Amino acid sequence: MLPRQLLARPAWLFRCPPGPRGACAPGAAGSWGRLVGPLARRGCCSAPGTPEVPLTRERYPVRRLPFSTVSEQDLAAFERIVPGGVVTDPEALQAPNVDWIRTLRGSSKVLLRPRTSEEVSHILRHCHERNLAVNPQGGNTGMVGGSVPVFDEIILSTARMNKVLSFHSVSGILVCQAGCVLEELSHYVEERDFIMPLDLGAKGSCHIGGNVATNAGGLRFLRYGSLHGTVLGLEVVLADGTILDCLTSLRKDNTGYDLKQLFIGSEGTLGVITAVSILCPPKPRAVNVAFLGCPGFAEVLQTFSTCKGMLGEILSAFEFMDAVCMQLVGRYLHLASPVQESPFYVLIETSGSNAGHDAEKLGSFLEHALGSGLVTDGTMATDQTKVKMLWALRERIAEALSRDGYVYKYDLSLPVERLYDIVTDVRARLGPHAKHVVGYGHLGDGNLHLNVTAEAFSPSLLGALEPHVYEWTARQQGSVSAEHGVGFRKRDVLGYSKPPEALQLMQQLKALLDPKGILNPYKTLPSQA
Repeated sequence: MLPRQLLARPAWLFRCPPGPRGACAPGAAGSWGRLVGPLARRGCCSAPGTPEVPLTRERYPVRRLPFSTVSEQDLAAFERIVPGGVVTDPEALQAPNVDWIRTLRGSSKVLLRPRTSEEVSHILRHCHERNLAVNPQGGNTGMVGGSVPVFDEIILSTARMNKVLSFHSVSGILVCQAGCVLEELSHYVEERDFIMPLDLGAKGSCHIGGNVATNAGGLRFLRYGSLHGTVLGLEVVLADGTILDCLTSLRKDNTGYDLKQLFIGSEGTLGVITAVSILCPPKPRAVNVAFLGCPGFAEVLQTFSTCKGMLGEILSAFEFMDAVCMQLVGRYLHLASPVQESPFYVLIETSGSNAGHDAEKLGSFLEHALGSGLVTDGTMATDQTKVKMLWALRERIAEALSRDGYVYKYDLSLPVERLYDIVTDVRARLGPHAKHVVGYGHLGDGNLHLNVTAEAFSPSLLGALEPHVYEWTARQQGSVSAEHGVGFRKRDVLGYSKPPEALQLMQQLKALLDPKGILNPYKTLPSQA
């Protein structure tokens, strides 16, 4: 309940989102629909009954490297290492061979499910000796094809490595196996008055090991920073089976090279992460969310600047989405807008320790934003049910887009003042050849999600998008991958964001740690002739 002194605020700050009678009651779905869609839970954003995904090797010009193929002797060896953890059933292998956005499909015939780092070590030692390629896989929620095979690589799943090893209630340091699901870890630490330092739309499926391997960003980046800062230690199994135990729980350790940083964001190409030590912040006692309509992107930028100045230390998220995003969320997911129709929408979250103090600051900011014309309409929520309803409008955009057709996805870092310019540029460039061109993302981090939908995959449409999007980004000194990683899709466009010297050093590190190249081949690094 808001403090009495705030009751004089304008009514628009506190009204419930529009919808059927009872839509604002706790637990009521109304026009908001479910908070988490079943497709997101499955780690799949394609509706049932969609056509089979073409094989990656047939859609893309990629050649299989000279790895060995799995023999009956190999299967017998794997069964001795992980009894009951060898999957060869073709039906069971269909899902782990296909990426989350259903555009890439491998042809792996074997999936291994170890429970311990020692089992992973034995698996990799065998694969190294036999020259068998391995595809590490967590929750398989990646956007760039880094977690699925390209050919017949062995899938090494961390799904059964899902134990919390320790948690310290004073320091907030969590140590767990790599296969722990992010949402389950969130529940675990929240029961102990802490939160995970990252939050993703795919939290119901993604694994913490995969989050670290891709250096996932997400919705809390603005407040808590990247995993390069919050991860304190890692246990990693190298390509030859060596277990590298750097699973420290120390905040400060200045003894030599910080080796864990090599593996954060390496996407399983340098080693398989088997355990993580991560620093969890205290759970905020007060969380407020405001959802606002803005008349233009210039006003979105001014709102962000004003927001930083007036909210300061309690600002924990600043997200934006354009009008087309809202239309698609409404059309496919039946989530109603809580504010009047606007060209842009902004979601602001504050997190702090004093509910009255935080609500007062947010209320003052919203009055200023409305009075100065930066915002044309808005609503604010403090109740957790309503907070989740507002977040659903942002978190489920990807799901809505997937129902609109084939999706071309670009995850870009750009100077915030140019963030939306590329959406306008691409929209004009493609014209009627695309169904929709949308932009949304983490404005506080300078991270744009540019998405283009079409009825089906089209080589000509792809040709109009690439390399144009990457060239445009490079001219702004931006990054072609802000938080999704490189994977299979972006390995040959790294040159737009990294100089040749950096790429050469990356290749040298790969050759040093994985001389046979068996770990997640065809991913992250540029293909070599």
